[in-house]
Formats: sequence, C-alpha cells, structure tokens
Amino acid sequence: MLQRVFLFLLIFLIMPDLFLFFRFIIRITRKRWLRIAYWIPTFLLATGLLCLVGFANYGFIQQHSQAIGWFSIAFFLFTAPKLLLAICTLIGMPFHKWFRLPRTPFIGTGLTLATLSVFMILYGSFIGRTKFDVKEVTFSSGFLSESFNGYRIVQLSDIHIGSWQDNSAAIEKLVDLVNAQAPDLIVFTGDLVNHRAIELNGFQNILARLKAKDGVYSVLGNHDYGPYFRWRSKQDEINNLKELQRRQKQMGWKLLNNSHAILTHGTDSIALIGVENEGEPPFSQHGDLKKAIKGTEGLFQILLSHNPTHWRREVLPESNIDLMLAGHTHAMQLKIGEYSPSAYIYPEWGGMYMEKGRGLYVNIGIGYIGLPFRFGAWPEITVITLRR
Repeated sequence: MLQRVFLFLLIFLIMPDLFLFFRFIIRITRKRWLRIAYWIPTFLLATGLLCLVGFANYGFIQQHSQAIGWFSIAFFLFTAPKLLLAICTLIGMPFHKWFRLPRTPFIGTGLTLATLSVFMILYGSFIGRTKFDVKEVTFSSGFLSESFNGYRIVQLSDIHIGSWQDNSAAIEKLVDLVNAQAPDLIVFTGDLVNHRAIELNGFQNILARLKAKDGVYSVLGNHDYGPYFRWRSKQDEINNLKELQRRQKQMGWKLLNNSHAILTHGTDSIALIGVENEGEPPFSQHGDLKKAIKGTEGLFQILLSHNPTHWRREVLPESNIDLMLAGHTHAMQLKIGEYSPSAYIYPEWGGMYMEKGRGLYVNIGIGYIGLPFRFGAWPEITVITLRR
C-alpha cells in the first residue's frame, strides 16, 4: 500500500518538474548552478518520501504525525503550483499548434492558479486552521416547548486535541469564544482525541473551563476508541477508552453513551440523547439508538451522533428525533464558496439539512487530521437557537 502511494506521489512530484524544466528552465537560463538549484527541492522531497516509505515503521509514523503533516504541506506547496502550471501549458500547446492561438493566456492562467495555490496552502496552514468561525443557526419546530423558545446550544465537534500540541493558546481562545456566547447548553459531537487519552495532557484544565447553564454533554467519535493506533494489547485499547471517559468526567463533561438526559426549564422538558459512534462501514458501529431513546417518548428530542450518515440510515426511518447534531466530515478541511470535496463522500457534509420538519446539523469541526490545514472550512463554533 505504502509503495503504491509512494510511486503515485513520486510521479506527481517529478513529471511536472520534468516538463517545466525542458519547457522553460533550459530556455530561461544557461547557468548550470541555476538548473541544478531548480532540482534541489524535488530531490529533498523525493528523499523524504523514500525515507517515510522505506525506513519509517508504524510506530514512527504515530509518534511523528505532526512532523509528517508539515512535510506533507511542504510537499504540496512545491508540487501543486508546478502541476497547475504544467497542465495549463499543456492545454495551450494544441491550441497554439492547430489554431495559432498565443501561448501567453494559457501560461498566464497557469501562473495565476499556481500563485493562488501557494497562497491557499500557506494561508490554510498558518492562519486558516486557527481562524475560529462562530456560526449562528436557527432551528424552528412547532413541537418545541415554549420555555425553550430562544434556547441557545453551542455545538463543538472534532477537536482532535492531539493535533494541537504546543498550541494551547488556540484552545484557550476557543474556550473563551464559546463562553462568550452565553450558551444554555454546550454539546460536543465526538473525536476529542486522535488516538490516546494522554493527548489531553496540558489541555484538560483548559477544556474544563467550558461553561453553560445546563452543562456540557458529549458523545464519542470513531477516533476516540483508538482504532488507528497500534496497541500492545486489546486490554491497552480498552483501558485507553476508559481513561478518556474518566478524563471527560473530570472536565465536567457528561458523556452520553447510548443514554439520555432530560433538561427541564420551568414545567417544560426536552430530551438530549447521545449514542456511541454509529458510522457507516468501515467506521465503528457502537450505537444503540433504541436504548438511548427509551424513556424520552413525547418530548422534543435532540440527538448527538458523531457520523452524519446515521441520520438517513436509522434516525429518519426508525425514530421521531426532531434535531440531530453531528460532525465527522471536517468538510475535508477545504471549502471554496459552497463547494467542498467532501460532498462526493457525504450527502450531508456541513450545515443544516431539513426533511419534513426534522433537522440535521453537521458541524465541520475544530481540529484537523493529517494535514495541519484548513481553508474555507474554518474551525467551527456553532450557536444553534431553538425557536417555536
């Protein structure tokens, strides 16, 4: 698998370089040292790829995931612009040959796209991933009790705290922004960690400062179970999950594992329901909606479920849930206007979706996996106001 990925990335790296070298570089300069200098980034990136594939074992990759993420950013920073320029130049060649159109517009377009890609990668890596976006959303339902009209819920999702090591200031900023919304309720819809509970070291006290009138509730996401980490034994994996649950309790978060809580204002109540991760294969399936929902019949129901595909697979056809809150998609950490490549994988990937008066809101998350990058899909703090 790694060998196939290596071969693809190597082609992705070298082919545009070869084309641009013979199309432009040898025509621009006759100086040997400049021609050699052109190939230095390619040589370094190819060496890095070779080291990762040939020498880095699974444990190394897990321990140095952040460094590998930044290497990936460097890789795309040098390869994406060259690829775009090469493609645009290639497209222009037949038009020039057959229709005598000038090459300049095609090359100019390639240079423009290349420049934009450099800006996007740099902005998304150094600014976008901490550009917290507070989104105001309203959900209206005739089934909502009058006492909860105007009720404010802050939803967070996919913090992936292991990706924030050495950047506690960003998480402090997140907490301050959330508390400034004066929420009645805070909910977290899974993926608190990348792999291990110890990732919370140094962050636990910060996240414990999240405050809402009716408390902080959470559910587990696929990463929280630690399935992508090579554990020494199954018992270590089980112990890690127990430790994560213990730490959430210490933070004052109330974890809903296929259970529910009844929230009461005056004489009116609503049900907050939470299921364990219920993902489409190959993601883990631990949810038990029937168990979680039992005893909430007749109440306005809000469901916390990490994976948005749960909505169509079970929630809509087999329950009367009024509003489901999910995360998981990250919008693939890239969104331009209303477009995100995650739309090719998830029918509901970000924002509010309605069907016959019932809603699903997909929060695109706070953290990141793999690439330390977010562009357009800024880290999201959602403020959902309930209305009658």
